[in-house]
Amino acid sequence: MRWRGGTIAALAATLMLAACGGDDGGSSGGSSGGGSSSGGGSSGGGSSGGGTTLEDYVAPAQLSLSSANVGKIVAQAAAQANQSGHPSVIAVVDRVGNVLAVFRMAGAPANAKIPDAPNGDNIDIQGLSVPAEAAAIAKAVTGAYLSSAGNAFTSRTASMIVQEHFPPAPSTVGLESGPLFGVQFSQLPCSDFASRFKASGTDALIGPKRSPLGLSADPGGFPLYINGVLVGGIGVSGDGVYGLDDNVLDTDTDFEEQIALAGTVGFEAPEAIRANRIYVDGTQLRYSDATYSGLFDVAGATYAQTAPALGSLVAVKGYFETAALRAGTAYGSEASGIRASTTSEFSDRDAFVLTNGSGANRYPIRAGTDGADIAQPITAQEATAILEEAFKVMSRARAQIRQPLDSRAQVSISLVDTRGEVLGIVRSPDAPIFGTDVSLQKARTATFFSGAQAGAQLLGDPSSDVQAFVGKVRTFLNDQSALTGTFAFADRSGGNLSRPYFPDGEVGNPNGPLSRPIAQWSPFSTGLQSALVLTNLAQHLQYVTGASATDTQQRCTFLPDVATNQNRLQNGIQIFPGSVPVYRGNVLVGGIGVSGDGIDQDDMISFLGNHNAGVRLGTTGNAPAAIRADRIVVNVNGAMVRLRFVNCPFAPFLDSSEQNVCEGL
Repeated sequence: MRWRGGTIAALAATLMLAACGGDDGGSSGGSSGGGSSSGGGSSGGGSSGGGTTLEDYVAPAQLSLSSANVGKIVAQAAAQANQSGHPSVIAVVDRVGNVLAVFRMAGAPANAKIPDAPNGDNIDIQGLSVPAEAAAIAKAVTGAYLSSAGNAFTSRTASMIVQEHFPPAPSTVGLESGPLFGVQFSQLPCSDFASRFKASGTDALIGPKRSPLGLSADPGGFPLYINGVLVGGIGVSGDGVYGLDDNVLDTDTDFEEQIALAGTVGFEAPEAIRANRIYVDGTQLRYSDATYSGLFDVAGATYAQTAPALGSLVAVKGYFETAALRAGTAYGSEASGIRASTTSEFSDRDAFVLTNGSGANRYPIRAGTDGADIAQPITAQEATAILEEAFKVMSRARAQIRQPLDSRAQVSISLVDTRGEVLGIVRSPDAPIFGTDVSLQKARTATFFSGAQAGAQLLGDPSSDVQAFVGKVRTFLNDQSALTGTFAFADRSGGNLSRPYFPDGEVGNPNGPLSRPIAQWSPFSTGLQSALVLTNLAQHLQYVTGASATDTQQRCTFLPDVATNQNRLQNGIQIFPGSVPVYRGNVLVGGIGVSGDGIDQDDMISFLGNHNAGVRLGTTGNAPAAIRADRIVVNVNGAMVRLRFVNCPFAPFLDSSEQNVCEGL
């Protein structure tokens, strides 16, 4: 379905995740990587605010933002905006996504426009405008959700890792896509996993909360820290654009980023863990083009001086419904919805689980629910073994995106049955929040595309756009039986088919059949991934803007139900690596998804965890080698190109020099 023009109804579709951020201009020059703050943030790697030592990990100290802290952050950002002459909307969230403030300065733009399609033929939400409040919240959520005690990422960092080439720059055309390609379509407002706003009750503050636009790649979103402990994020929207930075070779002068950075004074990320201290495939990540030395002196700003002189708090339906400063909740507490597991919930004392705010595990380990569809669903014993073995692999693995070097990997792990029902979710104490929703997306995606019903389910979607992808896949693979369960797809396999060039990054080749063509592709219109949730996003934005009294349903996509009020992809699909299907012999029984560290680490933890559980019990395991998607070979302009199944790190373990750990399995 195409959305053209700028009506509120169409605008609602813009909800589509801030996959990007417009390059707001700036001078040429080398990357600044983020400057030092004069505000006195911790310079050490990891949490310096205490914490609880478990077995292999340290749980972060339970610190949180007070309402006075939130007012101070808003005041500092508003002071920078006022002195620079750029009134903006400022949002603050806690670590699990509760919105603590949305402050609209007098004269701030009402909306932010998503860039047009490269060829001008807009589809999905390209070219539309979104409320500035939604953009600011999405940026704040991004800063909080992508970060941890071991890494501090911003929405500029996100911009760098979601585009069609990595790193994005005119001189890098031909390189593969960003490592988290597609992550912008996570934390969706329709997700059955994400919690929604509640004014009161024991579950009012549980997270992770949803984002109105998913994750954002528009610079102007930062994490917030107290004594080295991640406590939230700040986001700013004020230039009327919701875009991305497509050239990391220059240094932008971005006033949204400067305003957001000013808000972090006194709440800075430790320098040692900022993105510019982290390298992916030899490339230094970007933290910020704005620097603390380039800011006005905002340390003396107070909220009493700011409101109502410069603006006021504004309510945002579904996110911040009472215009008053709120205190955040402490991550790790029962109230936050994420806490340490009990001995009855999981065997490893390092594991954290998702809870309902009253003590109950939201996703306890259980048996599969698909007994009407398959002869032998996953048992509770098997589910326990798969999650335990994956957790063990994670605990041994060397992290890719954490400081200091040789830190342990920290991820979230989800297990589902063939209907996409959750059979258990566990995570390490300090895994980035974004990975919890993404791990579930990955598990469901691998299971869905490996299932016999995939093609029929897509053809049953009411959108002709979604339906068309079935024929595109079958034509591209020259296989009319594709999407009927004949091959097992990992998320890396489906991701191969979801890139605007196939093979990935090779300019001049056709797009993968699950992607938009490169002339039309953007992070706001990726292909099947975006098409599946377009209507959800439209409905939600209508609700946020007041055009509709009804929010989108708390389950993404409009695929046919597999049970009452249940479809197989209820938080959308994901298209970067980190999941594998689970088989009993040659019968699909579920899928495991992992997210939170490097994509090769995510692949390894899911694949080896699944394999080791099979060795332990002798019942389930990975797909037989003969039906894995890496047996599929595609003729591309005369070159024979093989899909990938998983890709494991070369020497991944901290306690062993073992190499090629997935080879031959």
